[in-house]
Amino acid sequence: MQHGIQNNLAYPWGMNTSESSSNPVRIELTKVRSVVLLVLFAIASFLLLNWAIVTLRGLLLTLFLAWLFSVSMEPAVAYLEQRKWRRGLATGTVMLGILLGFFGFISLFGQLLFTQAASLLNTAPEIVRTVSEWLNRNLNTQLDPQQIIESLNLTSSQATDLASSLAGGLFGFITALVGFVINLLAFMLFLFYLSADAPKVRRSIAQALPPKQQEIFSKVWNISIKKAGGFVLTRIVLALVCFAATALFLLLLGIPYWLPIALFTGIISQFVPTIGTYIGIALPALVALSESLTLAIAVIVFGAVYQQFENFLLAPKLAAKALAIHPAVAFGAVLAGGTMFGAVGALIAIPVMAIIVAVTQTYLHRYEVDQI
Repeated sequence: MQHGIQNNLAYPWGMNTSESSSNPVRIELTKVRSVVLLVLFAIASFLLLNWAIVTLRGLLLTLFLAWLFSVSMEPAVAYLEQRKWRRGLATGTVMLGILLGFFGFISLFGQLLFTQAASLLNTAPEIVRTVSEWLNRNLNTQLDPQQIIESLNLTSSQATDLASSLAGGLFGFITALVGFVINLLAFMLFLFYLSADAPKVRRSIAQALPPKQQEIFSKVWNISIKKAGGFVLTRIVLALVCFAATALFLLLLGIPYWLPIALFTGIISQFVPTIGTYIGIALPALVALSESLTLAIAVIVFGAVYQQFENFLLAPKLAAKALAIHPAVAFGAVLAGGTMFGAVGALIAIPVMAIIVAVTQTYLHRYEVDQI
């Protein structure tokens, strides 16, 4: 009797010793089974996602580029929409203007561009030898031209192979373009609908979120479009102005291969941060040095003067409402993009980083610092 009372006091809910000892084990086994299933599910999801990304990499990249271009077009589309244009018509007009500008440039300069590019590749080893010999003779350097040529993959056979791929000129370009016509049509289709139906896309995504998250999503969307779109548009305009100014100057000086060199300078100087300006002016300076020292000095002076014009007059006006990115962050983004996706990844890295920075700055809370 007394023993029964003690048992009831020890287990007031009527639980006996055997039940109390088996339940914890049962509970632990259930937890272990749940954790194992969760880990297996996570691994399977990761493998499935990795397979999908690898298999659909081209399609995903096309879709992402279309969205990025739609962000870049948004300021122009919004401008027309504010003037009572239907959004679909505004998007089609902007796309048509871009296409006409691109094919207009190709029709006017395509043959010259590819011919000069092929000639530049063929003569690149000779340019390297001439510049190296000049530096060794006048600056007492010990440069090995052949080693530089091999390190830059500019041997005669490699240069000839690259040049032959460009030697077809405009016809060769059109032939290559036809090979990618399906991707081009897919890109244009995605670009049109992502831009024309941007409000519907935003509304559809917002409808899947709770009211509080809808407000956050709408704010992030608007800031990303405004800041990142302005940033991309600013870079494109600056690249075009730099290309036009450099091409005109090189043409007036009579420097060979002026068109592909100016195109290289315009793109690199704007889409490769920090060192892009120096790399962009280095190529025309080296080509000019292979002709004469006077031409090289003239190119360097032009680069320095134009950079001051861009930094103090042109860029502040164009980039007043665009997003500013720290040079170190931008350079790191270019390296990461180039490592993962090659040249295309390097070019789109800064716009992607602009979007990330815009979103981060929206919700990053900063505190006052009294003393450091």
